[in-house]
Amino acid sequence: MAGSGEVLLEVDGGVAVVTLNAPDRRNALTPGMATELIATFDEVDARADVGALVIRAVGKSFCAGGDIATLTSAGRDPAAPDAFEGMGQIYDSFYRLGQVRVPTVAAVRGSAVGAGMNMLLAADLRIVARDARLLCGFLRRGMHPGGGHFVILSRLIGREAAAAMALFGEEINGDKAVELGLAWESVDDAAVEDRALELAARVAADPELARIAVGNFRKEVVNGAVGWDVAMQSERPAQMWSMRRSAG
Repeated sequence: MAGSGEVLLEVDGGVAVVTLNAPDRRNALTPGMATELIATFDEVDARADVGALVIRAVGKSFCAGGDIATLTSAGRDPAAPDAFEGMGQIYDSFYRLGQVRVPTVAAVRGSAVGAGMNMLLAADLRIVARDARLLCGFLRRGMHPGGGHFVILSRLIGREAAAAMALFGEEINGDKAVELGLAWESVDDAAVEDRALELAARVAADPELARIAVGNFRKEVVNGAVGWDVAMQSERPAQMWSMRRSAG
């Protein structure tokens, strides 16, 4: 597909496979890459033959979060129009994944940090490598979490585990992720993508039904005391403050 090549799309047997392809920076998200992701998800939604989506990554990391250069630049003046819009694109990329009209599976190998955690949390289901490294990481960077992180994490693993990870910096592997309910299955690194594709192909066999079912699944199951959209906005002023403080 057109673009930088940092986001790839393949469709096979009704399954759309979206690949993060910026291994040189561990698939850290820039505004440009985020814009390509959003356009890719739009393309998937426009195809009636697609019944499921798998998001995966090239290299040793699923996603290292927001690109350091982007965060540093935005931190100088987070409220500046360009910085605000750029960070908004990063938020919107994983939020858009959460709105894709077909069931979604994250195939997670290597590390996922910060916004990378948000990306995998946005999917309907997660298959992770046993030796995956899952870390919220915002506070370690001196940043308040963003993108509705508290909501989308706690709705999977509950208050106590969310506090341990998001506030106290606990890192977990794939086996612990399954134990907490953050992932469905942990497998060997080499088997992650095949297992994710196997599950996706099963639901993609009937694309029309898959779209209707996942829409109702999200309405009936994926709800918290505060909606994700509300949490994204309520977290943003605190994150902007933390970014500007760090840059100073």
